[in-house]
Amino acid sequence: MQISLATTAYFCNMGGNSFGKIFSLTSFGESHGSAIGGVIDGCPPGFSISQEAIQKQLARRRPGQSAISTQRNEEDQVEFLSGLMDGETTGTPIGFLIRNKDQKSTDYDALKNVYRPSHADFTYEAKYGIRDHRGGGRASARETIARVVAGSIAELVLKSLDVKIVAWVSRVGNIEMSNPQGPYSRLEVDQHLVRCPDPESAQLMESAIELVRDEGDSLGGIITCRIDGVPAGWGDPVFDKLHADLGKAMLSINAVKGFSIGSGFESVSMKGSEHNDEFISTDQGISTSSNHSGGIQGGISNGQPIWFQVAFKPVASISKTQQTINRDGQAQSLDIKGRHDPCVVPRAVPIVESMAALVLIDHWLRTRAINQA
Repeated sequence: MQISLATTAYFCNMGGNSFGKIFSLTSFGESHGSAIGGVIDGCPPGFSISQEAIQKQLARRRPGQSAISTQRNEEDQVEFLSGLMDGETTGTPIGFLIRNKDQKSTDYDALKNVYRPSHADFTYEAKYGIRDHRGGGRASARETIARVVAGSIAELVLKSLDVKIVAWVSRVGNIEMSNPQGPYSRLEVDQHLVRCPDPESAQLMESAIELVRDEGDSLGGIITCRIDGVPAGWGDPVFDKLHADLGKAMLSINAVKGFSIGSGFESVSMKGSEHNDEFISTDQGISTSSNHSGGIQGGISNGQPIWFQVAFKPVASISKTQQTINRDGQAQSLDIKGRHDPCVVPRAVPIVESMAALVLIDHWLRTRAINQA
């Protein structure tokens, strides 16, 4: 097969496996391959990196952590191959691996020629002409482990700038906590398996997840994220708006179907006089009397807390019998085997935090480059 130069350039540079302009992550690997990994480029030198802090975030994302998550048992131990020396960043590319150790690929043998409802099976095959049916290949949420490693490194750098990122589950199915905007600490978030910091709501959510798990079904939910400490001036006013990049980052996460910042869709029911964030003077400087903007105005941070919500659909892999077709277009019943989350949002909390960190560190570096020019 002859491949044009334009096609080669596309696959080399535009394959959708990289994220970020200055601080960038390129991830690789499949759910049932030998490993998931990545290369981080553009990380500034001289920052202390705690592998313990990275492993803590990986443990929050890892499978098999509780009765309401998938029972795939992976240690998710990261191995750094380059870019760190004596616990500090050197400014060179940071290469890392997380080896897959608990694959059960035979669970997916029956899916080789079948399209699972609401999965990427059909679309991957339509695009590439081939697909990895073992756990979804690159379409599997296991790919997000590379994002958590890179995001954890980004977050450690941001902490030196007093930027704090905390996400939590604010809704599962029809169960919504009473104060979804927070603020909350990670300690409060992690007190409950479902990662909802409100004890009463958390108990109801866990019960709802256990019920659908026993029914062989699944539930969706909403994760709220709040970011404190971002000064005014990060972001760009046109195509690279800070909230636009946050939206792209969140919508790139598996199962995400919606993103809203600040008042979001609720703003349509408000008048301008109700929605406008009036400026006020405080002992700490210029502030606003409300934060319907979610900390970003004109695509640029205004110094207020950045807060947004991310909506996750119900997990597509359920054990109930479903109807579908195979590659030949023949109708057939489908019973999906394997180990799957009945609700993905508890394990997605560190993924949301990590993607937010990747966006913020990239915009910090862009702003720093402009100011130093």
